[in-house]
Amino acid sequence: MKANIHPNWNPQAKVSCACGASFTTGSTLPEIRVEICSKCHPLFTGEQKFIDTLGQVDRFVKKVEVSRAKKEERQKIAEARKSKVEDKKKDRPSLKDLLLQARKQAAS
Repeated sequence: MKANIHPNWNPQAKVSCACGASFTTGSTLPEIRVEICSKCHPLFTGEQKFIDTLGQVDRFVKKVEVSRAKKEERQKIAEARKSKVEDKKKDRPSLKDLLLQARKQAAS
């Protein structure tokens, strides 16, 4: 091993969780703060709970609602455009229809 390139090892590093639990372990940091540990994690406790520290669930729900509204609005716009195009087609005869009329007039 090379000398003076490795971080200092703390065999008694204190880990503090947001739930209030704390324990010691080995680490390069003297003190570690975590949001979730084995005392409060749903996998270990068997309880289901939402950990929403920054409102992430609310933001996700809001994004879903906004995207649904935009999708409905886009569908309405697409339907309006489609009906507008169909109305224009009904008002004006197509080139094929005009050519058929011209042939009939020329034949008679």
